[in-house]
Amino acid sequence: MTVLVTGANGFIGRAVIERLRRDGYAVRAAIRQNADRLPPDVEGTAGDLHPDRDWSDSLRGVDLVIHLAARVHVMAETAADPLDEYRRVNVDGTISLARSAADAGVRRFVYVSTLKVNGEAGRFTETSEAVPADPYAQSKHEAEVALRQIANERRLEVVIIRPPLVYGPGVRANFRALKRAIARGIPLPLGAIRNQRSLIGIDNLVDFIVTCLRHPAAANETFLVTDGEDLSTPDLVRRLAKAMDRPARLFPMPPSLLRCVGFLAGRRNVADRLLESLQADISKARVRLSWSPPVSVDEALMRASQQP
Repeated sequence: MTVLVTGANGFIGRAVIERLRRDGYAVRAAIRQNADRLPPDVEGTAGDLHPDRDWSDSLRGVDLVIHLAARVHVMAETAADPLDEYRRVNVDGTISLARSAADAGVRRFVYVSTLKVNGEAGRFTETSEAVPADPYAQSKHEAEVALRQIANERRLEVVIIRPPLVYGPGVRANFRALKRAIARGIPLPLGAIRNQRSLIGIDNLVDFIVTCLRHPAAANETFLVTDGEDLSTPDLVRRLAKAMDRPARLFPMPPSLLRCVGFLAGRRNVADRLLESLQADISKARVRLSWSPPVSVDEALMRASQQP
């Protein structure tokens, strides 16, 4: 079986390719640059996600597609209309790829979306209303809707996966910033937070993606996926610090004051993620696919702590 992986040189893509190779799949990697960094047994192909992209050569002989590529959060946004730019890549580009995949006889199309489609706070299942709160999440939701329509019209099985924050060795952004703060012994004003957050380690996400690639009951379904154990922000700090063999230096600050500080610093979204609860119920994955996270939270945090 040959699998085309888009976004193959990203954080998730690299881990997916490693797992597929171990499992004996032939892998074709759609990437934008650095083709020389691919393993020698992985075929590289151009990976620009544009609506007018011709995918016919990239999809020739492909049985399955794992679609990871997307325009993600841009810290210094320069687009005059960010939503329009997100739609051009994440919606129109995805539609073009999916239709081309159907034309090429691809059997299954696994699309990695985001839990942010459901919203920024709350407890969700697959039947929860979609309430995307920013252009990125809105574009991912619109892509989901389009993919379901294509699946209804064509002989293409679509599987949609909505993960929360993904962490693991080499991850960047806020998780890496937290690791650095713990490593430096910086006191963190998070001790009074009483929330619950769903997360997923990279190995658990990759295992679920591969499960959805081949499980018959995954066809044309949407799944939420997590580590199966939710953590408060202080618990995350304590358990990550333990994995790093460092002390967790926490002190209490009223959440209302933390929210105010975040607003004044222009980091309101970061403050919300630290303070609000965001939980996903993975009962559907457990029951329909007989899937459970193979790696515990503590083991996943240990693996994530091994690299700076």
